[in-house]
Parts: sequence; structure tokens; C-alpha cells
Amino acid sequence: MSEARHHRASQVIPGGVNSTVRAFRSVGGSPVFMERGKGPFIYDADGKEYIDFVCSWGPLILGHAHPHVTEALHKAIEKGTSFGACTEAETLLAERLCLAVPSFEKVRLVSSGTEATLSALRLARAYTGRERFMKFRGCYHGHADSFLIEAGSGALTLGQPSSPGVTKACAQDTLLAEFNNLESVQAIFNKYGDSISCVFVEPVAGNMGVVLPEAGFLQGLRNLCTANGSLLVFDEVITGFRLGLSGAQGYFNVTPDLTTMGKIIGGGLPLGVYGGKAEIMDRISPLGPVYQAGTLSGNPIATAAGLAVLDLLEQPGFYESLNFRAEQWENSTREALSGAAFPFTINRLGSMMTLFFTESPVSSYAQAVQSDTKRYGRYFSAMLGQGVYLAPAQFEAAFISCEHSEKVLERSCEAIRNCISGL
Repeated sequence: MSEARHHRASQVIPGGVNSTVRAFRSVGGSPVFMERGKGPFIYDADGKEYIDFVCSWGPLILGHAHPHVTEALHKAIEKGTSFGACTEAETLLAERLCLAVPSFEKVRLVSSGTEATLSALRLARAYTGRERFMKFRGCYHGHADSFLIEAGSGALTLGQPSSPGVTKACAQDTLLAEFNNLESVQAIFNKYGDSISCVFVEPVAGNMGVVLPEAGFLQGLRNLCTANGSLLVFDEVITGFRLGLSGAQGYFNVTPDLTTMGKIIGGGLPLGVYGGKAEIMDRISPLGPVYQAGTLSGNPIATAAGLAVLDLLEQPGFYESLNFRAEQWENSTREALSGAAFPFTINRLGSMMTLFFTESPVSSYAQAVQSDTKRYGRYFSAMLGQGVYLAPAQFEAAFISCEHSEKVLERSCEAIRNCISGL
């Protein structure tokens, strides 16, 4: 049973989990221990099948154990797992990334989204010669010290550490603005403009639940950054290759100076990337003074998986088919919830979606946190019992893959109809 496995894990792993988001603290119960996955399904250690709407938190756009990816991995593993040296696969992946993503002229491969964002921030500071940067409440950019900052007492207040171990000095270089509120951004630029190296933003928020940018917000950020000599950095760790081959920047036609990506580009293996204008990227060592290195950066196993995934994403009609299925998913979910005695709001863009238990539209962090998290906990547990695996937290995105057929999605909606009366 998962409870016993979690107890055992807790003896040697803090909280029994290796990533806090896997804990079930906000929904109750013990984390489910998974053993294998295939297509749209995931199977726990006791053999129970679940429809998977977590998809490893987004990377598995092709579903679990896609044969094209597993074949590529088998071939790569037979040649060796790591060399700590250059491989042609790194170049091939970098070339394809630069062809697909508007902001990429040069890229540097790393091993995670967090590594990509902390490296991009260091580079932005070095390029501009400025130490402060701006981020948005509710947006998550990994667990580097500079990003674990919460808002102070007002819109113009310097940030405060949100985790022990983050120094006040570090927090004072982080400025907090409100997502979808250009006035808050302008006010911060008015006060600190000549000291702001960059503005970091998820172009579509995925870590306060899915929250879409309002019309003009991203272009407004582009204009303000240009006017103030600051870099605009898009964190597309979630949206990169999830919304399309060109990411959110292609979808919204707004080009940042730097972009970070992860998740899908590694095909389910640890891989991240940061990149942008060649003039900026050439400040990285060995060409420039900004140091960054990693033994496993661009390792041959992760790059093989990434290249295999891109093979299929580049096929004509892939995203049209996926997004059509996602629209059906949203419509069917709304229909299944239509008889509910409680309010709800659904935000979706492409194949990522969040069901909020609130009656008001959600376009900001302040609106997102009004959601009824206790009801979400009951919903999560009820759906888990029905064989549907959702994110164990209200403020996360749900994802589908190309393997989530109409029949599978209808089965998930039947599970909703079976459990809503008890929520």
C-alpha cells in the first residue's frame, strides 16, 4: 500500500518525497507510489490504473513510454550514458531549438528548468550591469534563492524571503509586481528603473493554476523593458512546445530577449535550456566572463529523448489535433460539472487547463487564491478513487497528451459526474 511505502520513504527522505509538489499535504492522504505508465495511463505499485492528467507535470506530451521515444533511448543507452564531452546530438538539438523558437539565436543546454532560470538571471545581470530584477506574484521559476521571494507590504516594497535559508540581501534585489497589471510594473520601473536588469515572467502562468495573459500585457512588458534598458525573460519551462513549436512567444507574437525551457524538450528526462540573442549569449564562458558549467548538461540520453519528441511535434497537424482534443476536454468537463451545487471556473490554453473552485474569473494571483482549496482536496480524493490522477494541489495545471483519446476523456468526465454530489 502507498501509505506503508510513504512511511518507509519518510525514514530516509524528508517528508518521504524528493519534490515538495509530490506531497499530498494540501489534499490529504499519502502520496501514491507509481510503478509504470503507458499512453494516457499511469499504474501504481499495487497495479491500479489511473488516467494521468499530470503527465509528469507537463513533459509527456506524447504520453507515457511512447515507442518512438523509448526506441531512441534504447539506441542511445547502448552507446553510453554520459561522456562529459561534446556530442553531435547536442548540436542537433540546439539547431532545432533555434529554428523553432523566435528568441533563440544561441542556446546553452542544462539539466533542469531551475538551472536554466538561475543561469538566465545571472546572465541578464551581467549583460546589463544591474543587480535587481522583477518577477510576478504567483509565477514560479524554480527554487533558486532569488526566485523564492514573496511580496512585501506594498507594490513598491522590496521582496521578503519566502523560505528559510534565503537571505534578506538576496530578497532585496527582487521586486514583486502583479501579473496582468501593467500599472504595477510601470510603478516599479518609475522607482527602480535604472537598477532593474530584467523582468522574469511565465507568459502563461502555470503555477498559480493556468492564468492567461490579458490582451496587451505581454506586449506592454516588452515595451516597458525596451524603454528602460531591461531584458525581458520568458520562462517557458511549461509553455515551451506545449502551446506549439514556437512556444508562447510565437503564440502571442511577443519576442523576449532571453527564454528558459525544460520539461518537453527532454522528453521526460532531465534537460533544460536557456537562450536568446547571440550578443547576450556570447557573454557566457568560454566566450565571455559569465560562468556556467554542468557535467551532465546536454547528456546523450536526454538529448536523444528530446530529439525523438521533436520528430513527432514537427509532424503536420500535431498541435491542431492535440488542441482540438483539449477543447473537447474542456467542454466535456464543463458539461459534467453543469449540475454541481458549487461555483467553478475553468482556464485553458492549448492542452493545459485548471479547474478553479471559485465563481469569479481568474486572471491574477489574488483571484486564484480565492479558490476553495478544501473543496479541491475533496475533489482530488474522489477522482483518485475513480481512477483519475490529478495534481495534488489546486494551484497547478492539468495536461493532456496526444494519447488522451475521446474515449479516455469521456471516462474522466464520467468520474466527475460520479463524485460531484459528495463535494
